[in-house]
Amino acid sequence: FLNHLAVRQAHVHPGSALRALSWLLAHAGTPVDRTVKKRRICAAVYKYLKETRSESVSQEILYEILAHCTGSATGPVRPAKLSAAQSTALRGVLEIAGLETPPGLRALLENTEVSWTEPSLPTFTQQMRELEVQFERALSAITMYFQPIVFTETRAVFGYEALVRSNDPDLPDSDSLLEAAERLNRRNKLGRHVRAQIAQIFARAEQHHGVVFVKLHPLDLLDKSLWSPFSPLAKIARRVVLEILERASLQDVSDLRFRIAELRQMGFRIAVDNMGRGHARMNLLEPLDIDIVKLDMSLVRDIDTHLMKQTLVRSITNLSRQQRIVVIGTGVETQAEYDFLASVGCELVQGYFIARPGPPFVSVPRQDDPIGG
Repeated sequence: FLNHLAVRQAHVHPGSALRALSWLLAHAGTPVDRTVKKRRICAAVYKYLKETRSESVSQEILYEILAHCTGSATGPVRPAKLSAAQSTALRGVLEIAGLETPPGLRALLENTEVSWTEPSLPTFTQQMRELEVQFERALSAITMYFQPIVFTETRAVFGYEALVRSNDPDLPDSDSLLEAAERLNRRNKLGRHVRAQIAQIFARAEQHHGVVFVKLHPLDLLDKSLWSPFSPLAKIARRVVLEILERASLQDVSDLRFRIAELRQMGFRIAVDNMGRGHARMNLLEPLDIDIVKLDMSLVRDIDTHLMKQTLVRSITNLSRQQRIVVIGTGVETQAEYDFLASVGCELVQGYFIARPGPPFVSVPRQDDPIGG
């Protein structure tokens, strides 16, 4: 569709087509995606101009392409020498277009600065293929760990946070797995796979295990399968808390509050993580949209000796209590941190002091037993 749109705009004004589409692509996709998409669009424009306009016009547009593919300020000005990045961009466009290098540019391409760090388009393609193999292998081997969340007053289990664990040597942790999914545009596939595993495990969990916290990438809110009443997670919705991460901006999610309301109508509860680290999401969500907030662990660390943190956490817990929002203190590692959170009315806590993550389901010591360590 973008290629077709670029060609239509090129018919009117080729420079404006590339400028508009470069801006559009700069706000979507990963850097690798943007590089490939830009070259495909520029190739479509260049091929059209070569077939419909004079050689001088089509060659001139290549300099415009050069600026947009490399982010340089070259524009229509003809450089005396190309960088490795500029040469890679132009060669990539010509290769995709299936056209030979114009005579006027052949000498310029040969006069390219040598660089061993700038990958060519075929190298990008090969890297993406290798990453796809690694991603599929890691996806088939992931396991789920669960970390308990307990009431501060009784230490009884409120629920468990589900955590992805990867044993793949190339994608050894959840962050690298998610980064690969984003680069490959497989984020939905990863999210659906993880949610299905969690649902399968927790559907068999006894009632005393409480609820399960499931992490959501903000853009998972655009995945239609999340709303399907036939999805595995929907069948246990009343035992599920959807925890929205700060991985991307919620501004990219259209009809955000409507989507949140639909999920809550299905029985899901909504949690916001890392409260205290940044409040951008609170400008987009109302208190009525949220059931639970999780204090960022940077707030909890050494809170028993840090007066400013104590003041901030008191304010958050008081405001949340007024709005009937439950507060969870995360990353609790010491008895002193635990005691302070309990003293200011933080209802739930989570962290190594309580228990480390493990296979389903990690047990928690009784109230009269020592914990931590």
